[in-house]
Order: sequence, then C-alpha cells, then structure tokens
Amino acid sequence: MLTIGHLSTAYHTNFILMRNKDIKNDLKKEINWILFGTGPEMVQAFKNEELDIGYMGLPPAIIGIDNGVPIKCVAGGHIEGTVMIGKKRYKNISHLNGNMYETLAQYKGKAIGVPSKGSIHDVILNHYLEKYDLLNKIKVKNYKQAEFISIDIEKNTLEAGVGTPSLAVFTSTIFDSQIIIPPYFLWPYNPSYGIFIRKNLIEYHPEVILKFLIHHKKASLLLRNSPIQAAKIISKNIKIISKSYVESVLKISPKYCISLSEGYVNSTIEFVKILFSLNYIKRILKIKEIFNFKFINQVHPESEHYRVK
Repeated sequence: MLTIGHLSTAYHTNFILMRNKDIKNDLKKEINWILFGTGPEMVQAFKNEELDIGYMGLPPAIIGIDNGVPIKCVAGGHIEGTVMIGKKRYKNISHLNGNMYETLAQYKGKAIGVPSKGSIHDVILNHYLEKYDLLNKIKVKNYKQAEFISIDIEKNTLEAGVGTPSLAVFTSTIFDSQIIIPPYFLWPYNPSYGIFIRKNLIEYHPEVILKFLIHHKKASLLLRNSPIQAAKIISKNIKIISKSYVESVLKISPKYCISLSEGYVNSTIEFVKILFSLNYIKRILKIKEIFNFKFINQVHPESEHYRVK
C-alpha cells in the first residue's frame, strides 16, 4: 500500500492520477489517497509516519524539515499559485500602477483571510505586510478551510483573501469579486507546490518514486497542453465542481511542470530566508536539506516548462 496525501487544489496532478489504473499497475501497489485541508496538517501526518508521498507547498514542508520531519522534495508541480481576491469597491494593483504598498494599504484597520499559518499563502502575505510596515495595521486571519475565507468576505467579516486560484474562482461564485493582485505580481516564480517523499521510501524503494514521477510528468503535460481534457478528468474526481469551473481555475496561472528548475529552487531559498526572518524556522536550511535531485534528473532532464509560451 502506498499512502499519498493531497490538497483540494484542482490543478495538482493527483486529481488526474486518482482514477488512472496504469499508475497502480506500474507501481504494483494499491494507492490510498488522503485529502488534507492544509499543508501543515500533511506535515504532521509525515511526522506521524502516516504518509509516503505528499503534494504540498514548500513553506510548510520547510518548517517541517526544520523541526526534524524526514521528507525531501523530489519534484515540482506548479509556480505562481497565490492570488489576492476581494470586493470590487477596492482598487486592484493594475489600477494603482503596480504599486504593492498602495494596494495593501487600502486594507489598513481591516482583516485579510489566508489559509493556515505556515502555508505558502500565509508566508507571502506576512512577508509583504512586514516589508511595507503593515503587520500591525492589517489583521491576518488564518483559516483551516480556504472556502470559509470567501464566505467571510461576502459577510463583510473580511475585506480580502489570499489563496490559490481555486479560491479566486470559488469566491466569484458567491459574490461579484475581483482579483486584487494576480499571481505574477504577488511573487514571481514562487514554487506553489512540490512532491515530497518520506526519506525511507527514497532509501528502500527508489523505483516506486521514479515510476510515480513518470506519471506525475504525464499528468503535468496534460494540464499544460490539453487543459480542457484535464478539466474533464479533474471534475470527475471532484464531483462538486463542474468542468467549466476547473477550466477557469486552470487559466488563472497556467504554469505547470515538474522540473526543479533553477528559478524554482532559488525562489524556495528566498522563502527559507523569509521564514527565518519571520521566526517560522530556527535556522537557514541548505538546498540539500530540502531537495533530492536524483529522480527528477532522470525523469525530467529537459528544460523547464513553467514559463514556456
């Protein structure tokens, strides 16, 4: 049995692989897919030795590694997966000539919702609030379930939210929302998720990792080159959303690849520095403590596709 943890994020390849019989046949193992609400919850499951593989953002994994959780990132999946959404009475960053400070300063004295503390979205938001001296002027409210951010914005409990493209599309179904800051403005090249593996699986079953990444790569190719077909498959695995809903999610930040590219790794190291400055971690981790490049060098030796037009 292979236990794989995943999030509800519609553009992660797990939703393409979950009904793929070929992957089970190739791995010669039954797969137990487990849904988690947040990355930090998945890190705890790794700590408890309940997971073999996990789809999650880099910051919660880095925090886990800093605390001794035995995991390594063996592949990427997507970049620029964080977006800020809100009501149309506020100006978006384009209307403010790309000025990040003025865009965020609109929310002084108000609250912005974000997924759980330590998530990639939480780290990005707190980084900018600290950078522009807004940490004590804007309240950050963390949520274990991202959908409640949208609901609380509609109820005027929050004025904006930061999360995945899925959050942006979900919010648009509740009220007349807008994207306040698009993904490429919030943090260019940020590594929105990667594939993490329990260390003893790397040591004792490397063939399983290689075979899994081959299927991960095929699914990524489908997301990148055939989003309509991918949306059809994903909507069948997430029964509460339609194909058109998934298509909308996939369009917001269509930057899918599995490469651990130079940009992906460098962006991760910037996150390490920020996590340290915000006191999320106790020390600056080295690249080799986070990544294992052995498998991706075999499965994806070609150039990255994150920013191929």
